[in-house]
Amino acid sequence: MPERETGPAGTGGARGGAGGPSPASSGPAASPGPASSEGSSSSSASPGAAPAESASGAQGPAGTPGGPAARSAGGGQDGPAEKGDPDDDPDPSALRIEELILGAERQYTPFQAARAAGVSMELASRFWRAMGFADVGQARALTEADVLALRRLAGLVEAGLLSEPMAVQVARSTGQTTARLADWQIDSFLMGLTEPPEPGMTRNEVTFPLVQLLLPELEEFLVYVWRRQLAAATGRVVQVKDDDEMVNRRQAIGFADLVGFTRLTRRLEEEELGELVEAFETTAADLVAAHGGRLIKALGDEVLYVAEDAETAAEIGLRLIETMANDATMPELRVGIAFGTMTTRMGDVFGNTVNLASRLTSIAPKDTVLVDGAFRAELTASGAAPESEKESEDLSGYRYALQPLYQRPVRGLGVVEPWLLRRRTPEG
Repeated sequence: MPERETGPAGTGGARGGAGGPSPASSGPAASPGPASSEGSSSSSASPGAAPAESASGAQGPAGTPGGPAARSAGGGQDGPAEKGDPDDDPDPSALRIEELILGAERQYTPFQAARAAGVSMELASRFWRAMGFADVGQARALTEADVLALRRLAGLVEAGLLSEPMAVQVARSTGQTTARLADWQIDSFLMGLTEPPEPGMTRNEVTFPLVQLLLPELEEFLVYVWRRQLAAATGRVVQVKDDDEMVNRRQAIGFADLVGFTRLTRRLEEEELGELVEAFETTAADLVAAHGGRLIKALGDEVLYVAEDAETAAEIGLRLIETMANDATMPELRVGIAFGTMTTRMGDVFGNTVNLASRLTSIAPKDTVLVDGAFRAELTASGAAPESEKESEDLSGYRYALQPLYQRPVRGLGVVEPWLLRRRTPEG
């Protein structure tokens, strides 16, 4: 069984998740005291689960080189953990790093952890797998933090604060989000974890003090950012005028796509390609945030963002084009923006509006922004663009210009009339 369970991919190019409840909500990170760790949702040995690769490169119980192999959960019998070959014992130094991160040592089998938390093995397994961890059979791989987190999540259901399906969704969204976060962080710190400051030092000797220093700082920063994001998301909900608008929210959604990326993958070395992708994602994320949009996801050669109004989305799209055009190392960019209702789930967006924005991107000429008719209507209604571009009109008060292009059929969406969006020059 794979180490992580992934959620459904988004439609219309919206793939993967970028949001979700903080690990402070569920998972081992939710447990109080020293056992708490933001990375535990993705790097800990969750009950019935195999952790992702740790900072040292060692994996948890189901994947540790020489560690217990993943076994069937069986009938949930209590008792001592299964013993494998002598060579299956985990590396003591890897265990030391794991205990540092988790704040507790392995002491429970999955069945023992479920019983200690006061929940059924069936429900415990649902939570554990939703967090993205593989079964470990009866290996004694779990900690007190796992028990406390399981008890807390089940307690929210018992108190009626969450339904059982919602609690599973909390576990899944938290697991998926923190799994990506943990992988990103390890990638970022990889050089420091693999290059010893002194000759003869092992990787584990390098990793332990680095993790010891970074862990509390990263944990506090994670909680701070999560609270900020939660406050912003809550603010968007409470400011909605009525319930119907909250359920069927109309927003602008934009895709920005690097032109000729497939050719670049064949021409550039892997390191060069990685640097290009990182520069693109970083620049795009900063521009989206600075101008009031929200980045939904970055997918290497493509970013997806949303904005509450058409003007914000238009400004972001045009600035992306302008910024990338001024960077000689970047390929051309194309942007497609649509306006309408969309479904949000686990931080992702779905629906025909998302599909339309993706299709507009695919037909946009390089270094241009294409928008749909609904987006044009929003932009003209706000006074940011004129209803028409007649020469006799005074166009000096408008920020943007819109040029109609030929109608064309778009796969799965019928005939679409795209509009070319550009910034109006001071001369008009």
